[in-house]
Amino acid sequence: IGRSCACYNLRRAARATTRLYDDFLRPSGLRSTQYSMLMVARVLGPVTLTKLAEMTVTERTTLTRNLTILEKKGLIVVEPGKDRRERQVSITERGLEVLKEAIPLWEAAQEHIEQGLGGDRMDNLLRDLSEIISLSRDR
Repeated sequence: IGRSCACYNLRRAARATTRLYDDFLRPSGLRSTQYSMLMVARVLGPVTLTKLAEMTVTERTTLTRNLTILEKKGLIVVEPGKDRRERQVSITERGLEVLKEAIPLWEAAQEHIEQGLGGDRMDNLLRDLSEIISLSRDR
């Protein structure tokens, strides 16, 4: 394991990055995973659970657990979709308010990473990460 294992190093980097964003987002009461789900629900909403799981690359059980927390906080609603077999997620007015408070905090975390890496390295990193996600779907 160590320097040559992509999985090990990506997971370490993901945990460290999640911790950093969680620290920045703490005043909003959101964790980085919750922020991401709210943002996807805002941009795509209403969005089916299947699409939300796909967009966030989240297992269905983990997604449901995270959505339950957001629903209890009144930030989203989960209800039957057009196809009754599928459920869809919509952001609430309260969710939009919390997201509005969280966006500058997220931007500060993003700026911290960008400042540390520099613009070119950040662009390369994002491109490489997108490619890794594509590779995981193409197998």
